[in-house]
Amino acid sequence: SAAAFARSGLLLDARAAERYRGDVEPIDRVGGHIPGAVSAPTTSNVDEDGRYLAAERLAARFAGLGAEGSPEGVGVYCGSGVSGAHEVLALEIAGFTGVLYPGSWSEWSSDPSRPVATGPEPQ
Repeated sequence: SAAAFARSGLLLDARAAERYRGDVEPIDRVGGHIPGAVSAPTTSNVDEDGRYLAAERLAARFAGLGAEGSPEGVGVYCGSGVSGAHEVLALEIAGFTGVLYPGSWSEWSSDPSRPVATGPEPQ
């Protein structure tokens, strides 16, 4: 589950940083992120032409976010699964295993019993 990745591995939030922080939420009723998730906007996976960065650059990016310490794969979510799928492919290009949480933020935030974090840190 997404919560398990956040507790024992690495869970990346592929949405824009302002959505991760909870500053804005244009789609779902609640803004913020899954507690323990790390902000990793999908836009950082591509160059100015919209092409994926070289595998070495992606590997360095994800290693800097903690992917090397996540042997069971890196969990990824976004708003509804689309940007998250892009991030899973970027992880694979970089040599890491990505695991998509397809329900993503829309599913997580729709259940009021689930915790929500706000701000720039994983918490």
